[in-house]
Parts: sequence; C-alpha cells; structure tokens
Amino acid sequence: MTFGIILLILLALSFDFLNGFHDSANSIATVVSTRVLSPRYAVIWAAFFNFIAFLFFGLHVANTIGKGIIDIAIVDNGIIFGTLVGACAWNLITWFLGLPTSSSHALIGGMIGAALVKAGPASLVWKGILKTVTFIFVSPIAGMILGLLLGIIVYWIFRKSAPLKVDHIFRKGQLVSAALYSLGHGGNDAQKTMGIIASLLFSAGLLGDKFHIPFLVVIACHSAIALGTMLGGWRIVKTMGQKVTKLKPVDGFCAEAGAATMLFISTAFGIPVSTTHTITGAIMGIGSLRRMSAVRWGVAGRIVWAWVLTVPCSAAISAAAYFLISR
Repeated sequence: MTFGIILLILLALSFDFLNGFHDSANSIATVVSTRVLSPRYAVIWAAFFNFIAFLFFGLHVANTIGKGIIDIAIVDNGIIFGTLVGACAWNLITWFLGLPTSSSHALIGGMIGAALVKAGPASLVWKGILKTVTFIFVSPIAGMILGLLLGIIVYWIFRKSAPLKVDHIFRKGQLVSAALYSLGHGGNDAQKTMGIIASLLFSAGLLGDKFHIPFLVVIACHSAIALGTMLGGWRIVKTMGQKVTKLKPVDGFCAEAGAATMLFISTAFGIPVSTTHTITGAIMGIGSLRRMSAVRWGVAGRIVWAWVLTVPCSAAISAAAYFLISR
C-alpha cells in the first residue's frame, strides 16, 4: 500500500468524521430540544448506536456507492481525492451556515464531478445516480408522511390521557426512538465512506479480482462517524431542534421513529438516502399535525434550497480539485 493511498484513506475517514459531526444534529436535535437528554449524554447515546450499526445491517449501500455511481474502471487516486475534497468542502460550508444538508449527496456529487472531468458522461452509472436523485425527493416526503401518520396514531391513542402522563411516557420512548434513528444513521451513512475506500483499494489491486468491503474498513468507518457524532455540530442542532418547529417528547418520538423506519427500509434495499432529508421531513410532518403555522416554512425553504444545491456545488468543487491535481 503506497503512501498516497494511505493519505486518501485518512482523507476518507476525515470525511466520515465530518459526516458524523455534521449529521449529529439529526440524531440528537429532537432529544436535546425536548430536554429528554442533555447534549453531553445525547451525543454519547447517538455515537454508541452509530458504532454498533454494522451488527444490524448488510453492506448494500456500500456496494452501491462503490460501483453503482461511476464506472469503477476509471477510479484512481485523483478521482477519490476530488470526490473527498468536494464532499468535505461542502460539508464545512453548510456546517458554518448552520444548514442541515446531506453528506451523502455531497459525496455522490463529488464522485460525479471528478468522473465528468476525467472521462465524461459515459463514466456515470445512470441507474444508480437516478435512484439516488429520486430519493432526494422521496426521503423527505416519506419522512414527513411517516412522522405525520405516527403522530396521528399516537395522538389518537393518547387523546384521553393527561398531558403530564403522555410527556412522562414519551420522555422514555424518545430514548428508544433516538437509538433506532442513530442505528439507521450509522447503518446508511457510514457505508458510503466504506464504498469510497473499497473503490480505492480495488482500483489499486489490493482487493483481488472481486469487489468487496473488508471488515477492517467497516470498523474504521463506524468508528470515525461515531467520533464525529460525539463532537457534534451544534450550529445545526439549533436549526433542527428549535428553528423548524418546537417539539414535545411525543413529537420527537414520532419524528425519530418515522425517520428511522425510512432509513431501515432504504438501507435494506441499498439506497444511499439522506438521513438529513429524512429527519427534517419527519419533523415538518409532526409539526404540521398541530397546525401548519407551527412549522417555520421560511426556514424549511432555506433548507430545501441547500438540498437542491448540494450535488451540483459539491460536483463543481470536486471537478476543480480533480482538474488541479491531474495537472
């Protein structure tokens, strides 16, 4: 293994760390904003379930990223470098602005940008790209619907219960829903970096003739995302937990459970969805259950614009990085 490959693996793990850092808000915003857990204990709780997610999920998403977005035959050190620079740069920009954008789509945009500069449109695997792009729209809508449906069911079941009793029950329930969401987050997001590292190793001839994900890569990626979650992205916590809508424990439970359900389904089918889009949609869904004005649609609109710009902006940064390093 060359020094250049080692550096790229470290850069990939840095992206995975940033993914956890950036997306930690998704895992803990509701449980912190409802004061079920303090920020310190919330990040520990989320990081633990991020790490152990590999025990519950296969590696379908990692395989999609590894060979389902761009032609694996064109992958080299420059492609991986451009991809990671584009994804990391966009993550840092949106973290600074406090926008909960998708690390997943930043990574995919990075792959597309570098591949286009090197080999043109023929290098893109359109089936995998279209599936991913479709879920840019499907995942927040599905999260919103699931959050709303769970809210309707739970509110109906507890319609005659005293508010204090409901609050007491769902303060405990949120521990479970936050754990499930963090499992889904780790299971889907950590696999994206696994796919990048495995592509790098395969292109260097270090995996043999058959593409696969080494177990050491699995552990390294889950460790990196868990560490990023531990340190947390507090700017985004404020947007997710306070600016979109005000939440009660029962609302937080419904939002997290709805988002977790969507993540479990998409991970099982190998679809690299955005955990950010999913939980944001679920929060909007449960917020609109009380009344439409409970959701701050101006903030929501700003978030949606950041989603739309993620793939083209990260692709542009990646393309520039690949162009420079290839020269």
